[in-house]
Amino acid sequence: MSSEKNISEIPAQYDASKVEDKWYSYWMENNYFHSEPDNRESFTVVIPPPNVTGVLHMGHMLNNTIQDVLVRRARMQGYNACWVPGTDHASIATEAKVVRKLRSKGITKKDLTRDEFLEHAWEWTHEHGGIILEQLKKLGASCDWDRTAFTMDEDYSESVIDVFIDLHEKGKIYRGERMINWDPAAQTTLSDEEVIHKEVDSKLYHVRYKIVGEDEYVTIATTRPETILGDTAVCVNPDDERYTHLHGKKVMVPLVNREIPVIQDDYVDMEFGTGCLKITPAHDVNDYEIGQKHGLETIDVLNADGSMSEAAQLYIGEDRFEVRKKIANDLEEAGHLVEVENYKNKVGFSERTDVPIEPRLSLQWWVDMDQLSKPALDNVMDDTVEFHPAKFKNSYRHWMENIRDWNISRQLWWGHRIPVFYYGEGHDDYVVAKSMEEALPKAQEKSGNKDLKASDLKQDEDVLDTWFSSWLWPISVFDPDYIRTGKANKELQYYYPTKDLVTAPEIMFLWVARMIVSGYEYMDDKPFDNVYYTGIVRDKKGRKMSKSLGNSPDPLELIKKYGADGIRMGMLFATPAGNDLPFDEKLCEQGRNFCNKIWNAFRFLTMNMEDGEKYEPTLEINNEDISDRWMAARIQQTIQEVNKDFDNYKLNDALKKVYSLIWDDFCDWYIELAKPEVYGEKIPVDKLNTALGFFEQLMKLLHPFMPFISEEIYQHIQERSAEEALLISEWPKADDTKLNENDLKLFGTLQQMVSSLRNIRSEVNVSPKEELDVLISTKEQSTAEALLENQLVLKKLESIQSLTISTQIDKPKVYSSSIVDGNELFVPLEGLVDFGKERERIQKEIDRLEGFLSGIEKKLANKGFINNAPENVVELEKKKKADTEDSLAKLREQLKDFEE
Repeated sequence: MSSEKNISEIPAQYDASKVEDKWYSYWMENNYFHSEPDNRESFTVVIPPPNVTGVLHMGHMLNNTIQDVLVRRARMQGYNACWVPGTDHASIATEAKVVRKLRSKGITKKDLTRDEFLEHAWEWTHEHGGIILEQLKKLGASCDWDRTAFTMDEDYSESVIDVFIDLHEKGKIYRGERMINWDPAAQTTLSDEEVIHKEVDSKLYHVRYKIVGEDEYVTIATTRPETILGDTAVCVNPDDERYTHLHGKKVMVPLVNREIPVIQDDYVDMEFGTGCLKITPAHDVNDYEIGQKHGLETIDVLNADGSMSEAAQLYIGEDRFEVRKKIANDLEEAGHLVEVENYKNKVGFSERTDVPIEPRLSLQWWVDMDQLSKPALDNVMDDTVEFHPAKFKNSYRHWMENIRDWNISRQLWWGHRIPVFYYGEGHDDYVVAKSMEEALPKAQEKSGNKDLKASDLKQDEDVLDTWFSSWLWPISVFDPDYIRTGKANKELQYYYPTKDLVTAPEIMFLWVARMIVSGYEYMDDKPFDNVYYTGIVRDKKGRKMSKSLGNSPDPLELIKKYGADGIRMGMLFATPAGNDLPFDEKLCEQGRNFCNKIWNAFRFLTMNMEDGEKYEPTLEINNEDISDRWMAARIQQTIQEVNKDFDNYKLNDALKKVYSLIWDDFCDWYIELAKPEVYGEKIPVDKLNTALGFFEQLMKLLHPFMPFISEEIYQHIQERSAEEALLISEWPKADDTKLNENDLKLFGTLQQMVSSLRNIRSEVNVSPKEELDVLISTKEQSTAEALLENQLVLKKLESIQSLTISTQIDKPKVYSSSIVDGNELFVPLEGLVDFGKERERIQKEIDRLEGFLSGIEKKLANKGFINNAPENVVELEKKKKADTEDSLAKLREQLKDFEE
C-alpha cells in the first residue's frame, strides 16, 4: 500500500455512523453471513426468537452481542458458521396487541369471526414483525438473513401440528380436567413457568363461621374473602385439640348461609392463622386436591374475566377486587369480620399481562412429561449438554425431577390451532387430524356413523402454547418436514446439533428444557452442545431494565450516540456469564473512547508514512529490538489466554485482555518506543511494517467484539479483495515458539522501572523533562547485562542524563529509591531538589503520621475497644500501627540524609 493513499483516506475523527452502515452493507452485499452445507465443520447458533411484536431492548442487545461474538470468531476459525434468525408468533402478547389496536378503533374481538380476527393479526405481524430483526442489523448481528424463520410460517406450522399428532398417537398428549393458572386479562390458561410470583402487601381477614345448631363460631383467616362464596368445607388438623369438638359438625358460609361440613386433614398447618382453613376447591390448587380427596362440591364463583359468576349468588358481574372491598364491609356489618391485619404474601401474576392469575378448574390438553423428560435430565447432568455457568444445573435438575405435565392449550385465536375435531359431546368423541378432510373419515370410523358430515364436526377453538412451537426451533428451522417423514434432509444432518445457545435463565424451563426434551424425542440427540446463560441487565439501583419502569435507555439511541462497537464493548465489559449486568452508560462511553484510541493510534502510524513508499505489513520482527520481541510475545500470550476464555465462555475476560493488549501494551508502550529519537523524523519503514503487522493481528483479535472499527482499520492497512475481508480472515494461531517468557519478564521489569522513575519524579516534584542520573543495582550479572543491552527502553521513555547498571553500586548520599524484581533503583537527589523544602515536606509528613499513630495507640490502649470490637477490626488497627511505624522509620532515616 502507498502512504499517500492511506493518509488521504483516513479522516481525522472516527465517525461510527458512517463506518458501521458502510461495512454492514458491504458484508451483506458479499453474502458473508450466508451458510450452505459443505465439507467444513458446522458451527450453528439459533437465535432465541424474539416476539414478533417486539422492539430491541437492552436484554436483546446483550444476548445478541454475545451470540455475534461467538459466531464471528467461529467464522474466522474456519467453521461454517450459521446463525439462524427469526421471530416467535407469541400468542398471548400478539393477541393482546391486536385486541388493543382494534379497541382503539371501537372494535371488540367478539365483533369478529375467527378468520376476520386473524386477518387483523396477520396485518399486525406483517407491519411489525420485522422491526426487531432490522434493529439487530444496527448492532452488527451477522445472522444468515436468508434463513429468517417465523414460528407461524406455513411449513414450520405444519411441523408443530405433526408433533401434536405424533405425541397424541403415542399416548403422550391427553385431554383432562385439572386445576390450571388462568389469566383473566388475556382469558387464557398459562403454564406454571408463565406465572411470576411477587411479594405484595395484602390483608389477612379473620372471618367467623357459625356452627350449625350452636351459638358458637369458628374463625378462619383468608387473604381472599371474595372466594368465601365458593367455600364447600372448613378443614382442621385432626391432631389439633382446639377443634376436636367440631369433628362431624357443620358450619354456615357467611352471607350466603350455606351449610358446609367441617373436615379433618393433616394438610392444615396448626400454627398458621387460626388453625382453621376454608376449602374452596374451584379457586385454589391445594383446596382442589383436598376437595377431590374428601369428595367435596366445586363451586366456581368467578367468570373468565375475573368478575363474579352467578354461582356466587352475590355481587354477580362485579370485578373480583372490587368485591374484595365490598365483602369485607358486608362481613363486618353482618358481624362476621373479627379483625383485619396487614400481611405480606406471594401472589402469582401473568408474565404477559401482569394481572394476578386465578387458579381454575378447566378441561385442557396436556403433554405427559414423565417419560419424555428423562433423557433431557440425564444428558444435562452428565454434561452432554453443558451449562455455562454450571451452577444452573442445580435448578434445572430440581425442576426436571419434579416436572409436571405441560398444559399446552391456550384460549386464543392467534397461534397454531389444535388439530382436534369433535363429533359428539362425550369425553372421547374427537379425532386428531390435520384438516377437516382428514378428520371426517376418521370420525366416521371412530363413531361408527358413516352418515357423519363435515358440518357435524367442530374443530377445537384453542391454540397451542407458544412454547409448543418454539421447542422445535433447532429442528424445524432446518427441516420442517422431518417430524412427518422421519428422514432428516441434508441441512438438518449437517447443522444439527447446533453448537451454542445463548439465552436468559428465566426461560430455562419454558424453552431450554423443552428443546432438550424434543431433541431427544425426535432426533435422539441433543439440540445444542452448550447453553450460555446471560444475566439480567439492571439499572444502578439493581432494578431490571424495563419500559414500564422507564429505566431502560433506547438501544438505537445509544448506538447513535456511542456507536455499535462502543455499546457492544460496554455491555460485554460488565457481564460475566450468568451474572446480572449493572448497566452504566459510562461503559458505552468507555467503548467509544476505546474506538477513538485505536483510531488515533492507527492515524499516528499512517502519518509516519513517507510519500511514494510502499508499506507491507509483516509479522517478521527485528530480533535485536526488545519491543518487537515483547510485543510479539504479548500478542501470542493474549491469543492463548483469549482462546482459553472462549473455551470457558468467559467473554468479558477475553475482551478485557484484548483491550489491555491494544490500549496499554500497543498504544501506550509499543508505539511510544517506535517513535524516532529525533523529533520530526519518521518511523523507519521496517519498523512501521512490523507495527502494521501487529495492528492486523490486534484487529483480528478485536473483530468478534468490535467488528466495525476493526474491519475499517484492517481494510485501510492494505488493499483487500472481497475474499480478504477481516470478517472471513483467519483467526490468529496459537504458536508457542513466539511466546518467549524471558522477553515478557525482561520487558516487564523495564516497564516497572519506568513507572518507578515516574513515581519518584512525582514524589519529589521533579519535572518529567528534568534529566535524571539513574543507578540500578542488580543481584545477578546476567540481569545487569540484559538491562544494559536494552537500556534504550529506559532512556527513550524517561529523561535520563546518565544510567549506571551493575551488581556493584555505591549508594549516593541523598537519594530516592525503589525495588523492582529484586533490583534496587536509585535516583541521586543532590542538585535536583531543594533540600530545605524537602526537609520541610518530610517533617510535615512525619508530624502527620505521628498524630495518626497517636490516635491508633489510644484506641489500642482502650480495653473497652479491645474487648468489644470484632477480632478482625482489632487486627486491622494493629496492622495500621505497624505500617505507620514502618513508614515513620523510613521517613526519619530519609530526613537524616537531608541534614546539612
